[in-house]
Amino acid sequence: MLHHLLTLSLLSPIAAPGNEDVPEIVETAILPTWWIDTEPPEPQPLAARMAHFHTPAVSVAVLLDGELAWARAWGVAEVEGKRAADANTLFQAASISKPVAAMAAMVLMEEGELGLDEDINTLLDSWQVPDNEFTRTEKVTIRRIVNHTAGLTVWGFPGYDPGGERPSAVELLDGKGNTDPVRVFRTPGMDWQYSGGGYTVLQVALEDISGLDFATLMKTRVLTPLGMTRSTYAQPLPATLRGNAAFGYDGGGQVVAGGAHVYPEQAAAGLWTTPSELVKYLAAVQRMAGGAEGLLQPETVELMLTPGKNGHGLGPILSREADGPRFGHGGSNQGFRCNMFASIAGGYGAVVMTNGDGGFTLGQEVFQALAKHYGWPGFEPQIKRVVEMDDAALAVYAGTYELEGYGKLEVEPGNGELRISMSWEDEVDRVLPEAEHVFFDADDRTPVVFDVVEGRAVALTAGGRFRAERVGD
Repeated sequence: MLHHLLTLSLLSPIAAPGNEDVPEIVETAILPTWWIDTEPPEPQPLAARMAHFHTPAVSVAVLLDGELAWARAWGVAEVEGKRAADANTLFQAASISKPVAAMAAMVLMEEGELGLDEDINTLLDSWQVPDNEFTRTEKVTIRRIVNHTAGLTVWGFPGYDPGGERPSAVELLDGKGNTDPVRVFRTPGMDWQYSGGGYTVLQVALEDISGLDFATLMKTRVLTPLGMTRSTYAQPLPATLRGNAAFGYDGGGQVVAGGAHVYPEQAAAGLWTTPSELVKYLAAVQRMAGGAEGLLQPETVELMLTPGKNGHGLGPILSREADGPRFGHGGSNQGFRCNMFASIAGGYGAVVMTNGDGGFTLGQEVFQALAKHYGWPGFEPQIKRVVEMDDAALAVYAGTYELEGYGKLEVEPGNGELRISMSWEDEVDRVLPEAEHVFFDADDRTPVVFDVVEGRAVALTAGGRFRAERVGD
């Protein structure tokens, strides 16, 4: 049913005004972002890739020469009601909410309402960050919150069913919702750790400073000045906007309970918007970075776009490609995946928003197609090479491993590869060898690296961060 509806709806995508036509490659010749060198893929229509990822709608906007070039949506905003998506359909921006919210802090900083390096507790009235052994010499500050070095807990949020109860922002900071309390777990400024909880502290602080609820603050001080007049941080989404808002869908194509979860963590995850509205944010940052008059002074934008630890600026994530530096951010809410990027000086960028949990990879494939058409560097596909290993060589890695907090993994060799089964999942992963002790997942290229001592694997690390120790043969 989902595939049938997608095919029907893709016959007549709806576009927003722009100066260019949609490049043909986007609709007809999408490729994966990686493949094995001996198994090159055939290009596929966008409709086929949407069906593959169980993603009902994709909405795209492209920025060229500092202006919106085109915006278009494909698919359905709501499968059950056969409601087509268009370029004005609202999607949850998820963590893209963060850099836009950080801009409000920069506005209030320029107006003298706050200092980026003040102890956040001097700005908070309705709640306080509990002091502990980690805050004796260093304090949580707005600068550290927005670049994720404040040492605060709670990385992300599952959201709430719109028909159920949900906490206020202050209540959820004390763990009275479906996430842990937000607390300092390491010395502020010492290291980097992504923290949606930190942005919720920022949300409460900005409300206390301004005397406004967060949605009103963002509308009056950031969204409206940027021309983002259809965007809102209101949670839940107002009834007047629900008619053209996308429903979210999980990785199997099932609708999220209530259509979309509600996020009282507005600064971290609460923005509803469209790709063309986010292009206005990207273009404004580009112009201000180039010295043009705007919402912020150029020196403030320079601070925002200076990479700190792990490539994070004051809100945006920074990177550097062959043609210069870029900024952007991604987002992942229940049933929604999105991403955006822009050059700082080149005047180009793009936004992809989807209403499916499989939409992040699909979005990367769309970025890759756009990059090929427009000549943007940094989106080239990764071609993986598999090396030959016989069963005797693979036997070094066989055994039982334990990943703390998750469970056991069984590694079995055979047919030139390893098969890894996990006690907490029903599926078995195939991992292929690409170098001595180095493998990758055949489905999603997640790296799996083994530590080998005296001819026997003693541990494996997946994705560069999940380490499992051998506990048996």
